[in-house]
Amino acid sequence: MISYNEALEIIRIEFNKLNVKTEQIDLLNSVNRVLAEDILSDINLPPFDNSAMDGFAIKFNQNIKEWKITGEIPAGKFNNYILNEESAISIMTGAKLPAGCDTVIPVEDVKIKNDFAYLNEGVRFAKGINTRKQGEDLLKGKLAIPINTLLKPHHIAVAASCGRSMLKVFKRLKIGVLATGDELVDIHETPAGDKIRCSNLYAIISAVRDINMHSVNFGIAKDDKQLIHDRLKWALESELDILITTGGVSFGKFDYVKEVYENLGVETKFWQVKIKPGKPVLFGTYERNDVKTMVFGLPGNPVSSLVNFFLFVQQNIMNLFKLKINNRFTATLEDDLKKEDTKRHFMRGVYSCGNDGKYYVKKMGNQSSGNLAEMGKSNCLIIIEEARMNPRKGETAECIMI
Repeated sequence: MISYNEALEIIRIEFNKLNVKTEQIDLLNSVNRVLAEDILSDINLPPFDNSAMDGFAIKFNQNIKEWKITGEIPAGKFNNYILNEESAISIMTGAKLPAGCDTVIPVEDVKIKNDFAYLNEGVRFAKGINTRKQGEDLLKGKLAIPINTLLKPHHIAVAASCGRSMLKVFKRLKIGVLATGDELVDIHETPAGDKIRCSNLYAIISAVRDINMHSVNFGIAKDDKQLIHDRLKWALESELDILITTGGVSFGKFDYVKEVYENLGVETKFWQVKIKPGKPVLFGTYERNDVKTMVFGLPGNPVSSLVNFFLFVQQNIMNLFKLKINNRFTATLEDDLKKEDTKRHFMRGVYSCGNDGKYYVKKMGNQSSGNLAEMGKSNCLIIIEEARMNPRKGETAECIMI
């Protein structure tokens, strides 16, 4: 059995060997994709000096507070009026400034009478106010969006401003998911006797989709060695980047998954990690036709399975694409926590922000690895390190948002 940090390092090394491919896609299809190139500006932004608001463009003179209105420039309809210090041009937001104009007085700061604009009493103005200079946001040829950016609508706006209708992005990882267990029935069935609905399949697939990766549903396999062999063989030959199974990796008589993986050529990198929940987790690699597949055998308990995904799969996918996710924070405990072993615990909890701007967290009452209802009420995992025993109310702990 290895430590949590040792497991992370083993997975990190193997993930760095993955060959992530790229593709060109339409700009409007690129939201939540990871950029695979630097985007440079093809023009100055803004491309010309312009007005930041509706108002009156003038040549600045601090002693002049009334101006003859000699023209009007709407956005997109430029006219290069000639001004002196005693004249002004009515100008709209975004409109190009005429030569010599260096200041814009907001329309609400003046009174208009007989084609003159009079500065309101008490209003102060300074040279250059309410103007945007050519290239002040971004100069032509400079970096607009760096590689490995997770693209959001505001990035799309920048790319559009740079004239990019197509973007080079990393291809989404292809991730297969298979649930195993004799006790499992699909969610459209009403479980009877000793059966339960298979939540793991849907939890892991939705977690894959939540990070915008491509999921492949391999369904549910009963605890039959030949059936599991056939299903895993099919999955491993599907040229996946990652294969995730749930169940069948512990010490039970009918836990066949680990054995079948090895019979099919999966190289086990580790099995069992000193964590709670999720100790029986397995990680290995499989290579076929120059395609390398990361293999995760997650426990069958639904909480353990999902926690393992957050800790080992999701985080390493983010690292692979060099994405930084700010989902960790320090919070003050609102309860005493019970921990008397040397595993690293990830307790379900609920955090909130206090009036003092600090985070506070309380644990969910039931920490059973099978209690999905409590997991559904949680919004974080409270990390209790290996050497730390029985943290007390008022102490702090690192937490992970979920």
